[in-house]
Amino acid sequence: MASEVNADLARERGRATFDPENLTCLLYGGSSAVKRRRYLQNLVKEDPVLKGRKRWAFQNREERVETAMWKSMYLDKRTKDLGITSSREKEYFREAAAAHEGHPMGLHLGMIIPTIKNQATEEQQKKWLPMAESLRMIATYAQTELGHGTFIRGLETTATYDPRTEEFIMDTPTLTATKYWPGALGKTVNHCIVMAQLYTQGRNCGIHMFLVQIRDMDTHIPLPGVEVGDIGPKFGFEEMDNGFLRLNKVRIPRENMLMKYSKVQKDGTYIKPPSEKLAYGSMVLLRCSITGSVASCLAQACVISIRYSAVRRQTEVSPGGEEAQIIDYQTQQYKLFPLLGTSFAMLFAGEFISNFYTTKYPEIAAGNFEFLPQLHAMSAGLKAFGAWTCSEGVETCRLCCGGHGYSHASGLPKIYLDCTPACTYEGENMVLMLQVARFLMKEYTKMMKGDSLSSLAEFLRSDLSKRSCMTEDVALRCLVMGYNHRAARLVSDAASNIQKLIGKGKSQLEAWNSSTVRLFWAARAFCHAFVVENFVKTVTEGNLDDQTRTVMTSLCKLYAVHGIITNLGEFIQDGFFSSTQVQILQNKLMSLLADIRPNAVTLVDAFDYPDSVLQSCIGRYDGQVYQALYDYAKESPLNEKEVLDSYYKYIKPAQTSSKDVRLSRL
Repeated sequence: MASEVNADLARERGRATFDPENLTCLLYGGSSAVKRRRYLQNLVKEDPVLKGRKRWAFQNREERVETAMWKSMYLDKRTKDLGITSSREKEYFREAAAAHEGHPMGLHLGMIIPTIKNQATEEQQKKWLPMAESLRMIATYAQTELGHGTFIRGLETTATYDPRTEEFIMDTPTLTATKYWPGALGKTVNHCIVMAQLYTQGRNCGIHMFLVQIRDMDTHIPLPGVEVGDIGPKFGFEEMDNGFLRLNKVRIPRENMLMKYSKVQKDGTYIKPPSEKLAYGSMVLLRCSITGSVASCLAQACVISIRYSAVRRQTEVSPGGEEAQIIDYQTQQYKLFPLLGTSFAMLFAGEFISNFYTTKYPEIAAGNFEFLPQLHAMSAGLKAFGAWTCSEGVETCRLCCGGHGYSHASGLPKIYLDCTPACTYEGENMVLMLQVARFLMKEYTKMMKGDSLSSLAEFLRSDLSKRSCMTEDVALRCLVMGYNHRAARLVSDAASNIQKLIGKGKSQLEAWNSSTVRLFWAARAFCHAFVVENFVKTVTEGNLDDQTRTVMTSLCKLYAVHGIITNLGEFIQDGFFSSTQVQILQNKLMSLLADIRPNAVTLVDAFDYPDSVLQSCIGRYDGQVYQALYDYAKESPLNEKEVLDSYYKYIKPAQTSSKDVRLSRL
């Protein structure tokens, strides 16, 4: 760094008991991958086109929309010029230039192109992929409607096949059928992949995908029968033109239905797919990526809040003494250090689900559906669990930074605005958790019949009569056992409640609807247990040196112990933990906070986020917080004029009027 490092921050790094480079290499796939990542980040940092631009926080919405577009186009060109083809490296490059800023081409590149590859026939791919990859055709994914979101089967947009012309008639029959929310729909794209109810030969064949052109590819003017526009400002994603779309009997060729799995023949005969869930592959892909992205948000928030907590001094501990670093207050540690553990846990979980999709989806697409239920359940569950946990965690980090956390200068509001929408997009979280619960109920039924279970559901075989093996050393295996016991018991309780209600005369559906809270508890516990076990596995089996493994073992224990203490009722309801064991865990929580304290700053350094990504005055690597805040304040556009026009328009006339009133009274 060019400036001198804050003395408190330098001392924090000097007292660390491990080398953060080893942990950084674990996070990003080895030393060569880390070097490559830093090289790409430095290219962005030194890029003359990207330097000296107006700060994001000081831009209005129109400026943010335009900035997002030119950055998108410029970065796309730069990655091509540099020969960057890896999707992960493209993410690193973009993050360094536009961290937590909407990507106008994000859905086109990350969802539309994969959808064409996964859902279109070879002939369709040959026609559409070159146009999509060259940006001649720019598309978005139009599923959500004004009146329908996660309930996909209830979508109202229709695609009615006309065998006389071999065309589909795309129509928005009601106001609530208006497509609403798709990113880049408002002003950017010229095509949409539209999810619509397929009608052919007089019957409804369910939801299918159709490629619909909505704008002229040369003039960009909306086509006849198409009404499209931007939906206005939102809570975050100000750079994105999320849009609405209405189609008035727009005709498209039969070939514009994506027909890799399901087909409509020329005469209107419908051929159904081998599995209806194959149509949701694109959503599964996005859900898998969300787990890692929200984890990154929390990790960056932890970097900012923990560095700031080491620099910020507040309140003398003893009268006349030096003000203490706020990181030394146990309450600050209690709020932040478990979140540090959470960020690592969710990053590792995100890596797992991304790898699971990469390895299993090709098999699924080829006709092997063995792993499809697991993939759907885990992508839904980790997306929901991660989005809730990380968005709440980012807000806690912001609160831990006091008043400065409220300012955009901290970088934390921008991160929160990027993270929290994940709780609702690509599936509302509670609905997704109930999808996980449905998977668990099916696995539980299989277990009760003596059938084999999927690998993710083996925890259901836990002996619920067993009690915890927890002792003073708080072994990792005992923590995992506790989480699996909790999940298995809650699944069993939910299943038993459903059966009890059926026994009282309720239908299966009524019993399910009367048990959804219990089902949610079970699904949440399942996700939590998986994240803990995956964290343990990564720490114990990952490529770490002894010093790093020791620190990460403490952090892993802290994450697990904190999770038990904050959900204590679910762990002690059946007496699994004794009162003595609860006391052990409470004592261990406090000792783990003290164990993490010397390494807290170095642990967040291991995330290896440069200042250009954090964009935080209070989370800087050099810790020069107050100079940065002062410089930031001076950049405010309001300071371009010493006296604002509003003074002359409103304040001065009021002052003059008040003076006249006073004189008249004299």
